Amino acid sequence: MAKFPGAATFVPDTLDLAELATSARECRGCDLWEPAEHVVFGAGSAGARMMLVGEQPGDQEDRRAAPFVGPAGILLNRALGQAEIDRDVTYVTNAVKHSSSPAGRVRGASTRSRSARR
Repeated sequence: MAKFPGAATFVPDTLDLAELATSARECRGCDLWEPAEHVVFGAGSAGARMMLVGEQPGDQEDRRAAPFVGPAGILLNRALGQAEIDRDVTYVTNAVKHSSSPAGRVRGASTRSRSARR
């Protein structure tokens, strides 16, 4: 048997965000949970009219256990402001719920790829 069974085994059959968040905290479906300090689930209302999904949390998101609170969050807030969209009407999350940065990585360092920085 594989060391990690995949996330599907940890996902409950529910749409309840509180239950899904608990499940995400308990997930050991892959090795991404090992270096992470926290699970970064999502923030906002389940009834939000707009859902924004990032790739994965960065180091600041991992430390604060909240999505889009680091450099990507600053950029997101600026873009939402320019579009005259109140962030309070959005639900923000990441496809991956743990930071894949290795433990001990320099805090504040960018997790974006070189191509994303251009």
